[in-house]
Amino acid sequence: MEPGFLTAQTRLRRSEKELLVKKIILVALAFFIGGAVIPVPSLQTQTLPPIFEGPILITSAGQSAEVQLAAVLCKKAELDAVLVKAAEAKDLAGRKTLLLVLGASMKGLGAAGLDVEKEKGRVKALLAEAKAKGIPVLAMHLGGESRRGELTDAMAAEYLPSARLVIVVKSGNKDGLFTKICKDNGLVLQEVDKTLDAVGPLKSAFKK
Repeated sequence: MEPGFLTAQTRLRRSEKELLVKKIILVALAFFIGGAVIPVPSLQTQTLPPIFEGPILITSAGQSAEVQLAAVLCKKAELDAVLVKAAEAKDLAGRKTLLLVLGASMKGLGAAGLDVEKEKGRVKALLAEAKAKGIPVLAMHLGGESRRGELTDAMAAEYLPSARLVIVVKSGNKDGLFTKICKDNGLVLQEVDKTLDAVGPLKSAFKK
């Protein structure tokens, strides 16, 4: 085979490689411009060093059933936690973390003998006591899109600023409400695809 032919063949291969690289760059740009998900640092990928400690007090803000799921998640994460659905300030005694589970349920409120105003007052007083005692708050929303609503959204806006970390099931943040609240208040937000996936970030948030 002649040297001239080899040189031409080498140039052709180089040209093909350059064309392939250009195509890859163009596709990447198209995805970026089109709004595709590309791994970049964001609120959803932020992590905190372990800042929480047990024992944990788990309580609800809105009396939805998801507060019981939070207790299951803590158990799976091997965390020392107690569940008091309608916890009051006195229940913080001996606790080092307050885990607040957002989600309003009129049925749940009725079963607990609470109305909306009483529930709001209870949670507000609990958060004030936690602040006074220097107890950090970890907030969760586990009900997804179906647990969103006017009351839940109002509670999120009022109570989330008191948290150090917010963990939400992704389907409950489709409109970016939790992203906005966390961004506006300098909070770390971690999204999970499904409820059980919250075990990982929950466990890693606590000191060994």
